[in-house]
Amino acid sequence: MNLAYAYPKSRFEPAVLVDLNQRAERERLSKSALKGFFRLAAAWQLRDEDARELLGGLSSSAFYEWKKNPQRVLEVDRITRISYLIGIYKALHILYGDKLADEWVGLPNKNPVFGGRTPLSQMLAGGILAMQTVRKLLDARRGGL
Repeated sequence: MNLAYAYPKSRFEPAVLVDLNQRAERERLSKSALKGFFRLAAAWQLRDEDARELLGGLSSSAFYEWKKNPQRVLEVDRITRISYLIGIYKALHILYGDKLADEWVGLPNKNPVFGGRTPLSQMLAGGILAMQTVRKLLDARRGGL
């Protein structure tokens, strides 16, 4: 007699995780990630200095080269940063109209997470962990968590 428990059959198939440690995966994702980031930066009307900082402290010469020619392989950290930012962008456009969604990162926020600062200034000061927090907050607001 087999008393082992088994999970019931389901149509749910978990997404296959992307291994960013694999160069081939980073090559596949990098160009579109950078193009998406520069569109996001334009939509949010980010200053170049702020955009460079969101990318992890990129020099101005490298930033403008990347903007002109996004054909390169990004490091895991930069792809992760861009992923969080694009997730934030998407969540904002689900929650709000386009105008407010694009202005939201630059508006003062009373949520205790931000301590009276703008979400942008919080992400600039807190780096990747702050981006993760903002992403989780917005995902929770839209019912994604």
